[in-house]
Amino acid sequence: MSQADTAKAAVRPVSPLWTFGLLRSELTTTFRRWRTLALLAVLAGVPVLVGIAVKIETGDGSSPGGGGGGGPAFISQITNNGLFLVFTALAATLPFFLPMAIGVVAGDAIAGESNAGTLRYLLVAPAGRSRLLLTKYATVVIFCLVATLVVAVSALTVGALLFPLGDLTTISGTRISFAEGLGRALLIAVAVAASLIGVAALGLFVSTLTGSGIAAMATTVGLLITVQILDQIPQLHALQPYFFSHYWLSFADLMREPVYWDDLTKNLGLQALYAAVFGSAAWARFTTKDITA
Repeated sequence: MSQADTAKAAVRPVSPLWTFGLLRSELTTTFRRWRTLALLAVLAGVPVLVGIAVKIETGDGSSPGGGGGGGPAFISQITNNGLFLVFTALAATLPFFLPMAIGVVAGDAIAGESNAGTLRYLLVAPAGRSRLLLTKYATVVIFCLVATLVVAVSALTVGALLFPLGDLTTISGTRISFAEGLGRALLIAVAVAASLIGVAALGLFVSTLTGSGIAAMATTVGLLITVQILDQIPQLHALQPYFFSHYWLSFADLMREPVYWDDLTKNLGLQALYAAVFGSAAWARFTTKDITA
């Protein structure tokens, strides 16, 4: 992009309606891509597979695997209440499927435009690099929420079809109504989506480093896998609380009575820190980058 174009874009007034239009355009483009729809279809399919597997396993009256308090242990409660399939599906998709989907969308945000040769034309419009980058990040964050809700809604639908619904027992052993359980399921879905904002910022930063969308997506997903492997090595226990994935399964504490907020707040604070650090790095890189495509 030439200096003249940059200066021209900088002096144009940018109305809030134009900014909203840019976000709407980004959302429409993102959710119309076949790749995005395929990712959402895979995420929606995970609860179906889990629900069918549990139904088959318990067809003879036996109990499904699992036990204990949180995360995948919710699977032991699915036959008693289909709502637990929501918690199980979120726990099953959070370590890999959800962050992988976020990594693909975030990694392609800037690099994909550059690879397609459309980035410089976006910058000619009265957006500015900072506004465009913020719009891209907002789009990825919204995708985080949508992807998480797709898993939750699919799990709730399958759970209602295959298993009974009703009052449920929390991890602490207390009984809560089905309506309150639905409320907690929604709150858990939001907490899971918030757990991915650090990954979204990381992917966006990687996307500013290269002009290849495939390279950015592969690098982001590779970093996700590497960090989660490191998070399982006992010798790195001193560093693990600083890995973005360390507190991901803390959402299970929302099923305690009363709710245990310690790990949840640590997770949200850690995600905010990653978002701030990598978001700032992405801004610094993108605003000084020479755009030629």
